Amino acid sequence: MKAKETNATWKRVRKLFNDIHLWMGIGAGLILFVVCLTGTIYTFSSEIQEMLEPERYEVSVQPDAQLLSAEAIAQQVEQALPEGKVTSLRIPADETRSYEVSVKKEGERRGTTYLVDPYTAEIKGTTKGAGSEFFMTVFRLHRWLLLDTEIGRPIVGVATLIFVFIILTGLVIWFPQRLKSWKQGLRIKFSGSWKRTNHDLHNALGFYSSFLLLIMALTGLQWSFEWYRTGLYNVLGVERNRPAEEFDIKPKDTESTLLVADFLRVADEQLPYEGDYRISVSDEPQKPVAITKYQTGFFAPSAGDALKLNPYTGEVLSLEVFSEKPWNEQIARSIKALHMGTFYGAFSKIIYFIACLIATSLPITGTIIWINKLSKKAKRKANLRETQMV
Repeated sequence: MKAKETNATWKRVRKLFNDIHLWMGIGAGLILFVVCLTGTIYTFSSEIQEMLEPERYEVSVQPDAQLLSAEAIAQQVEQALPEGKVTSLRIPADETRSYEVSVKKEGERRGTTYLVDPYTAEIKGTTKGAGSEFFMTVFRLHRWLLLDTEIGRPIVGVATLIFVFIILTGLVIWFPQRLKSWKQGLRIKFSGSWKRTNHDLHNALGFYSSFLLLIMALTGLQWSFEWYRTGLYNVLGVERNRPAEEFDIKPKDTESTLLVADFLRVADEQLPYEGDYRISVSDEPQKPVAITKYQTGFFAPSAGDALKLNPYTGEVLSLEVFSEKPWNEQIARSIKALHMGTFYGAFSKIIYFIACLIATSLPITGTIIWINKLSKKAKRKANLRETQMV
Protein backbone atom coordinates (compact mmCIF):
# COMPACT_ATOMS: atom_id res chain seq x y z
CA MET A 1 0.00 0.00 0.00
CA LYS A 2 2.79 2.39 0.94
CA ALA A 3 4.60 1.59 -2.30
CA LYS A 4 1.48 2.54 -4.30
CA GLU A 5 1.12 5.82 -2.37
CA THR A 6 4.79 6.63 -2.94
CA ASN A 7 4.43 5.81 -6.62
CA ALA A 8 1.37 8.05 -6.92
CA THR A 9 3.14 10.92 -5.12
CA TRP A 10 6.16 10.58 -7.39
CA LYS A 11 3.88 10.70 -10.44
CA ARG A 12 2.29 13.95 -9.20
CA VAL A 13 5.75 15.45 -8.52
CA ARG A 14 6.98 14.43 -11.97
CA LYS A 15 3.88 15.94 -13.60
CA LEU A 16 4.37 19.22 -11.71
CA PHE A 17 8.03 19.46 -12.72
CA ASN A 18 7.17 18.37 -16.26
CA ASP A 19 4.64 21.22 -16.53
CA ILE A 20 7.15 23.75 -15.16
CA HIS A 21 9.81 22.43 -17.55
CA LEU A 22 7.43 22.56 -20.51
CA TRP A 23 5.99 26.05 -20.05
CA MET A 24 9.30 27.63 -19.10
CA GLY A 25 10.82 26.05 -22.18
CA ILE A 26 8.03 27.36 -24.39
CA GLY A 27 8.27 30.83 -22.84
CA ALA A 28 12.02 31.24 -23.16
CA GLY A 29 12.82 28.71 -25.88
CA LEU A 30 13.46 31.13 -28.73
CA ILE A 31 15.75 33.40 -26.67
CA LEU A 32 17.64 30.41 -25.27
CA PHE A 33 18.05 29.00 -28.78
CA VAL A 34 19.65 32.29 -29.93
CA VAL A 35 21.86 32.57 -26.83
CA CYS A 36 23.04 28.95 -27.07
CA LEU A 37 23.59 29.12 -30.84
CA THR A 38 25.67 32.30 -30.58
CA GLY A 39 27.59 30.83 -27.66
CA THR A 40 28.40 27.78 -29.78
CA ILE A 41 29.60 29.93 -32.68
CA TYR A 42 31.68 32.18 -30.41
CA THR A 43 33.50 29.33 -28.64
CA PHE A 44 36.28 29.11 -31.24
CA SER A 45 36.14 32.72 -32.46
CA SER A 46 39.83 33.43 -31.82
CA GLU A 47 40.95 30.20 -33.52
CA ILE A 48 38.74 30.88 -36.55
CA GLN A 49 40.00 34.46 -36.90
CA GLU A 50 43.59 33.22 -36.72
CA MET A 51 42.85 30.54 -39.31
CA LEU A 52 41.45 33.18 -41.68
CA GLU A 53 44.63 35.28 -41.51
CA PRO A 54 47.50 33.07 -40.31
CA GLU A 55 50.12 35.43 -41.80
CA ARG A 56 49.33 38.01 -39.10
CA TYR A 57 49.87 35.59 -36.23
CA GLU A 58 52.81 33.61 -37.59
CA VAL A 59 56.23 34.87 -38.66
CA SER A 60 58.68 33.34 -41.10
CA VAL A 61 62.04 32.93 -39.38
CA GLN A 62 64.99 33.49 -41.69
CA PRO A 63 68.31 31.62 -41.12
CA ASP A 64 70.46 33.30 -38.46
CA ALA A 65 67.61 35.69 -37.60
CA GLN A 66 67.80 37.15 -34.10
CA LEU A 67 64.88 38.16 -31.89
CA LEU A 68 64.82 41.87 -31.17
CA SER A 69 64.79 42.98 -27.56
CA ALA A 70 61.42 43.91 -26.10
CA GLU A 71 62.71 47.46 -25.63
CA ALA A 72 63.63 47.74 -29.32
CA ILE A 73 60.22 46.41 -30.38
CA ALA A 74 58.38 48.85 -28.07
CA GLN A 75 60.51 51.75 -29.30
CA GLN A 76 59.94 50.99 -32.99
CA VAL A 77 56.20 50.52 -32.46
CA GLU A 78 55.97 53.89 -30.72
CA GLN A 79 57.90 55.48 -33.59
CA ALA A 80 55.42 54.00 -36.06
CA LEU A 81 52.51 55.14 -33.87
CA PRO A 82 53.70 58.47 -32.42
CA GLU A 83 50.36 59.27 -30.77
CA GLY A 84 50.36 56.06 -28.75
CA LYS A 85 52.24 54.62 -25.80
CA VAL A 86 53.13 50.93 -25.36
CA THR A 87 51.52 49.64 -22.16
CA SER A 88 52.20 45.91 -22.35
CA LEU A 89 53.74 43.14 -24.42
CA ARG A 90 52.67 39.52 -24.74
CA ILE A 91 55.73 37.40 -25.51
CA PRO A 92 54.90 33.87 -26.72
CA ALA A 93 57.05 30.84 -25.94
CA ASP A 94 56.82 29.87 -29.62
CA GLU A 95 59.40 31.96 -31.50
CA THR A 96 57.45 31.66 -34.76
CA ARG A 97 54.52 33.62 -33.31
CA SER A 98 53.90 37.37 -33.45
CA TYR A 99 54.22 39.45 -30.31
CA GLU A 100 51.09 41.21 -29.07
CA VAL A 101 51.86 44.84 -28.26
CA SER A 102 49.17 46.91 -26.55
CA VAL A 103 49.24 50.62 -27.40
CA LYS A 104 47.09 53.25 -25.76
CA LYS A 105 46.52 56.80 -26.92
CA GLU A 106 45.87 59.60 -24.47
CA GLY A 107 42.27 59.51 -23.32
CA GLU A 108 41.67 55.93 -24.49
CA ARG A 109 40.33 53.41 -22.02
CA ARG A 110 41.57 50.14 -23.49
CA GLY A 111 43.81 50.95 -26.43
CA THR A 112 44.62 48.68 -29.36
CA THR A 113 46.60 45.45 -29.51
CA TYR A 114 48.98 45.15 -32.48
CA LEU A 115 50.58 41.99 -33.86
CA VAL A 116 54.30 42.60 -34.36
CA ASP A 117 57.06 40.55 -35.99
CA PRO A 118 59.63 40.01 -33.18
CA TYR A 119 62.51 39.83 -35.69
CA THR A 120 61.80 43.03 -37.67
CA ALA A 121 59.33 44.97 -35.45
CA GLU A 122 57.01 45.13 -38.48
CA ILE A 123 53.42 45.80 -37.47
CA LYS A 124 51.41 43.01 -39.13
CA GLY A 125 47.99 44.31 -38.09
CA THR A 126 45.76 44.34 -35.04
CA THR A 127 43.94 41.54 -33.28
CA LYS A 128 40.79 42.86 -34.94
CA GLY A 129 41.13 41.27 -38.34
CA ALA A 130 38.96 39.30 -40.75
CA GLY A 131 35.86 37.99 -39.04
CA SER A 132 36.15 40.27 -36.01
CA GLU A 133 33.09 42.31 -37.01
CA PHE A 134 31.06 39.11 -37.49
CA PHE A 135 32.09 37.70 -34.12
CA MET A 136 31.43 41.03 -32.41
CA THR A 137 27.89 40.86 -33.80
CA VAL A 138 27.60 37.29 -32.50
CA PHE A 139 28.86 38.50 -29.12
CA ARG A 140 26.29 41.32 -28.95
CA LEU A 141 23.55 38.92 -29.98
CA HIS A 142 24.65 36.53 -27.23
CA ARG A 143 24.87 39.18 -24.52
CA TRP A 144 21.94 41.49 -25.27
CA LEU A 145 20.19 40.28 -28.46
CA LEU A 146 21.50 43.28 -30.46
CA LEU A 147 19.20 45.51 -28.39
CA ASP A 148 20.14 48.43 -26.19
CA THR A 149 22.18 47.00 -23.30
CA GLU A 150 19.71 48.33 -20.71
CA ILE A 151 16.95 46.32 -22.42
CA GLY A 152 18.73 43.30 -23.87
CA ARG A 153 20.90 42.47 -20.87
CA PRO A 154 18.00 41.86 -18.39
CA ILE A 155 16.04 39.95 -21.05
CA VAL A 156 18.94 37.55 -21.56
CA GLY A 157 19.42 37.44 -17.77
CA VAL A 158 15.80 36.44 -17.10
CA ALA A 159 15.97 33.82 -19.88
CA THR A 160 19.17 32.46 -18.28
CA LEU A 161 17.48 32.27 -14.87
CA ILE A 162 14.64 30.34 -16.51
CA PHE A 163 17.25 28.11 -18.14
CA VAL A 164 18.61 27.21 -14.68
CA PHE A 165 15.14 26.05 -13.61
CA ILE A 166 14.65 24.21 -16.91
CA ILE A 167 17.89 22.27 -16.29
CA LEU A 168 16.96 21.44 -12.67
CA THR A 169 13.40 20.38 -13.51
CA GLY A 170 14.75 18.40 -16.47
CA LEU A 171 16.99 16.41 -14.11
CA VAL A 172 13.99 15.61 -11.93
CA ILE A 173 11.97 14.48 -14.96
CA TRP A 174 14.91 12.43 -16.24
CA PHE A 175 15.06 10.45 -12.99
CA PRO A 176 13.08 7.25 -13.70
CA GLN A 177 10.13 6.04 -11.66
CA ARG A 178 11.91 2.74 -11.15
CA LEU A 179 15.55 2.90 -10.12
CA LYS A 180 16.25 -0.25 -12.12
CA SER A 181 15.39 1.66 -15.30
CA TRP A 182 17.97 4.44 -14.87
CA LYS A 183 20.13 3.13 -17.74
CA GLN A 184 17.34 3.77 -20.24
CA GLY A 185 17.73 7.51 -19.72
CA LEU A 186 21.33 7.29 -20.89
CA ARG A 187 20.65 5.57 -24.19
CA ILE A 188 19.60 6.85 -27.59
CA LYS A 189 17.72 4.34 -29.73
CA PHE A 190 18.03 4.97 -33.45
CA SER A 191 16.33 1.75 -34.48
CA GLY A 192 12.78 2.67 -33.41
CA SER A 193 10.44 5.44 -34.61
CA TRP A 194 11.78 8.96 -35.23
CA LYS A 195 9.58 10.22 -32.39
CA ARG A 196 11.29 7.86 -29.95
CA THR A 197 14.72 8.84 -31.27
CA ASN A 198 13.87 12.54 -30.86
CA HIS A 199 12.71 11.90 -27.28
CA ASP A 200 15.92 10.03 -26.47
CA LEU A 201 18.06 12.79 -28.00
CA HIS A 202 16.36 15.37 -25.77
CA ASN A 203 16.39 13.17 -22.68
CA ALA A 204 19.87 11.63 -22.83
CA LEU A 205 21.82 14.53 -24.37
CA GLY A 206 20.12 16.95 -21.98
CA PHE A 207 21.29 14.84 -19.04
CA TYR A 208 24.86 14.47 -20.33
CA SER A 209 25.27 18.21 -20.86
CA SER A 210 23.28 19.39 -17.82
CA PHE A 211 26.23 19.89 -15.46
CA LEU A 212 28.22 22.03 -17.91
CA LEU A 213 25.12 23.97 -18.97
CA LEU A 214 24.37 24.71 -15.32
CA ILE A 215 27.91 26.09 -14.89
CA MET A 216 27.53 28.25 -18.02
CA ALA A 217 24.18 29.61 -16.83
CA LEU A 218 25.22 30.30 -13.23
CA THR A 219 28.42 32.07 -14.30
CA GLY A 220 26.77 33.95 -17.17
CA LEU A 221 24.21 35.58 -14.87
CA GLN A 222 26.86 37.85 -13.38
CA TRP A 223 26.96 39.89 -16.61
CA SER A 224 23.19 40.47 -16.52
CA PHE A 225 22.52 41.41 -12.91
CA GLU A 226 24.65 43.49 -10.55
CA TRP A 227 22.88 41.99 -7.51
CA TYR A 228 23.82 38.50 -8.70
CA ARG A 229 27.48 39.46 -9.25
CA THR A 230 27.66 41.00 -5.77
CA GLY A 231 25.97 37.99 -4.21
CA LEU A 232 28.23 35.55 -6.06
CA TYR A 233 31.40 37.18 -4.76
CA ASN A 234 29.90 37.43 -1.26
CA VAL A 235 29.13 33.70 -1.29
CA LEU A 236 32.67 32.99 -2.43
CA GLY A 237 34.01 35.31 0.26
CA VAL A 238 36.17 37.27 -2.20
CA GLU A 239 36.51 41.03 -2.60
CA ARG A 240 35.50 42.17 -6.08
CA ASN A 241 37.61 45.31 -6.23
CA ARG A 242 40.56 44.57 -4.04
CA PRO A 243 42.86 47.60 -3.79
CA ALA A 244 46.21 47.23 -5.53
CA GLU A 245 49.09 46.37 -3.24
CA GLU A 246 51.42 49.30 -2.58
CA PHE A 247 55.19 48.85 -2.77
CA ASP A 248 57.85 51.17 -1.41
CA ILE A 249 60.12 51.52 -4.45
CA LYS A 250 62.69 54.30 -4.09
CA PRO A 251 65.28 54.21 -6.86
CA LYS A 252 68.71 55.68 -6.29
CA ASP A 253 70.03 58.35 -8.62
CA THR A 254 72.56 55.93 -10.07
CA GLU A 255 70.02 53.15 -10.70
CA SER A 256 68.29 52.53 -14.02
CA THR A 257 65.58 50.02 -14.90
CA LEU A 258 66.67 46.54 -15.90
CA LEU A 259 65.98 45.06 -19.32
CA VAL A 260 62.89 42.97 -20.04
CA ALA A 261 65.20 39.99 -20.61
CA ASP A 262 66.41 40.37 -16.99
CA PHE A 263 62.86 40.37 -15.69
CA LEU A 264 61.97 37.28 -17.72
CA ARG A 265 65.05 35.51 -16.37
CA VAL A 266 63.84 36.15 -12.81
CA ALA A 267 60.34 35.01 -13.76
CA ASP A 268 61.75 31.77 -15.22
CA GLU A 269 63.55 31.11 -11.94
CA GLN A 270 60.35 31.62 -9.95
CA LEU A 271 58.07 29.85 -12.44
CA PRO A 272 60.20 27.13 -14.06
CA TYR A 273 57.96 26.00 -16.91
CA GLU A 274 57.59 26.96 -20.56
CA GLY A 275 54.91 29.51 -21.20
CA ASP A 276 53.77 32.81 -22.67
CA TYR A 277 54.52 36.07 -20.88
CA ARG A 278 52.57 39.27 -20.52
CA ILE A 279 54.68 42.11 -19.15
CA SER A 280 53.52 45.62 -18.28
CA VAL A 281 55.42 48.70 -19.39
CA SER A 282 55.21 51.86 -17.26
CA ASP A 283 56.97 55.23 -17.15
CA GLU A 284 56.20 55.71 -13.46
CA PRO A 285 59.46 55.13 -11.54
CA GLN A 286 57.77 53.88 -8.36
CA LYS A 287 55.59 51.25 -10.07
CA PRO A 288 56.64 47.58 -10.00
CA VAL A 289 57.01 45.52 -13.16
CA ALA A 290 53.99 43.22 -13.45
CA ILE A 291 54.50 39.89 -15.21
CA THR A 292 51.95 37.16 -15.82
CA LYS A 293 53.03 33.76 -17.13
CA TYR A 294 50.62 31.39 -18.88
CA GLN A 295 51.13 27.70 -19.53
CA THR A 296 50.79 26.48 -23.12
CA GLY A 297 49.45 23.26 -24.59
CA PHE A 298 46.21 21.37 -25.23
CA PHE A 299 45.34 21.13 -21.52
CA ALA A 300 46.87 24.47 -20.47
CA PRO A 301 44.82 26.30 -17.82
CA SER A 302 43.70 29.81 -18.72
CA ALA A 303 44.69 31.32 -15.39
CA GLY A 304 48.22 32.65 -15.19
CA ASP A 305 50.75 32.97 -12.38
CA ALA A 306 51.65 36.56 -11.52
CA LEU A 307 54.65 38.23 -10.01
CA LYS A 308 55.74 41.80 -9.41
CA LEU A 309 59.38 42.84 -9.51
CA ASN A 310 61.42 45.83 -8.46
CA PRO A 311 62.22 47.49 -11.83
CA TYR A 312 65.73 48.48 -10.67
CA THR A 313 66.95 45.39 -8.84
CA GLY A 314 64.73 42.57 -10.12
CA GLU A 315 63.76 41.73 -6.54
CA VAL A 316 60.55 39.69 -6.30
CA LEU A 317 58.00 41.87 -4.50
CA SER A 318 55.09 39.46 -4.76
CA LEU A 319 54.39 36.05 -6.29
CA GLU A 320 50.93 34.59 -6.84
CA VAL A 321 50.75 31.00 -8.08
CA PHE A 322 47.18 30.27 -9.14
CA SER A 323 47.20 26.61 -8.07
CA GLU A 324 48.28 27.60 -4.55
CA LYS A 325 45.37 29.98 -4.00
CA PRO A 326 42.33 28.95 -1.89
CA TRP A 327 39.57 27.27 -3.92
CA ASN A 328 37.19 30.23 -3.53
CA GLU A 329 39.73 32.64 -5.00
CA GLN A 330 40.46 30.21 -7.84
CA ILE A 331 36.75 30.07 -8.70
CA ALA A 332 36.38 33.87 -8.45
CA ARG A 333 39.29 34.36 -10.84
CA SER A 334 37.93 31.70 -13.21
CA ILE A 335 34.35 32.96 -13.64
CA LYS A 336 34.90 34.06 -17.24
CA ALA A 337 36.92 30.93 -18.05
CA LEU A 338 34.22 28.72 -16.52
CA HIS A 339 31.58 30.47 -18.62
CA MET A 340 33.52 30.31 -21.89
CA GLY A 341 35.15 26.91 -21.39
CA THR A 342 38.75 28.11 -21.51
CA PHE A 343 39.75 26.92 -18.04
CA TYR A 344 41.66 23.92 -19.47
CA GLY A 345 42.68 25.21 -22.86
CA ALA A 346 41.54 23.59 -26.11
CA PHE A 347 40.42 20.44 -24.25
CA SER A 348 37.70 22.18 -22.24
CA LYS A 349 36.72 24.39 -25.20
CA ILE A 350 35.94 21.31 -27.30
CA ILE A 351 33.78 19.87 -24.50
CA TYR A 352 31.97 23.21 -24.09
CA PHE A 353 31.43 23.45 -27.83
CA ILE A 354 29.70 20.05 -27.82
CA ALA A 355 27.63 20.99 -24.75
CA CYS A 356 26.58 24.31 -26.38
CA LEU A 357 25.66 22.45 -29.55
CA ILE A 358 23.46 20.11 -27.50
CA ALA A 359 21.91 23.10 -25.69
CA THR A 360 21.05 24.65 -29.07
CA SER A 361 19.24 21.46 -30.09
CA LEU A 362 17.25 21.07 -26.85
CA PRO A 363 14.60 23.75 -27.61
CA ILE A 364 14.07 22.11 -31.02
CA THR A 365 13.78 18.52 -29.79
CA GLY A 366 11.70 19.70 -26.80
CA THR A 367 9.26 21.56 -29.07
CA ILE A 368 8.91 18.48 -31.28
CA ILE A 369 8.12 16.35 -28.20
CA TRP A 370 5.45 18.88 -27.17
CA ILE A 371 3.90 18.95 -30.67
CA ASN A 372 3.86 15.14 -30.77
CA LYS A 373 2.04 15.07 -27.42
CA LEU A 374 -0.53 17.60 -28.63
CA SER A 375 -1.04 15.54 -31.77
CA LYS A 376 -1.44 12.40 -29.67
CA LYS A 377 -4.03 14.09 -27.44
CA ALA A 378 -5.94 15.37 -30.46
CA LYS A 379 -6.07 11.84 -31.91
CA ARG A 380 -7.32 10.44 -28.58
CA LYS A 381 -10.08 13.04 -28.43
CA ALA A 382 -11.06 12.31 -32.03
CA ASN A 383 -11.19 8.55 -31.35
CA LEU A 384 -13.24 9.15 -28.20
CA ARG A 385 -15.79 11.23 -30.14
CA GLU A 386 -16.06 8.51 -32.80
CA THR A 387 -16.62 5.90 -30.09
CA GLN A 388 -19.33 8.02 -28.42
CA MET A 389 -21.08 8.57 -31.74
CA VAL A 390 -21.14 4.83 -32.39
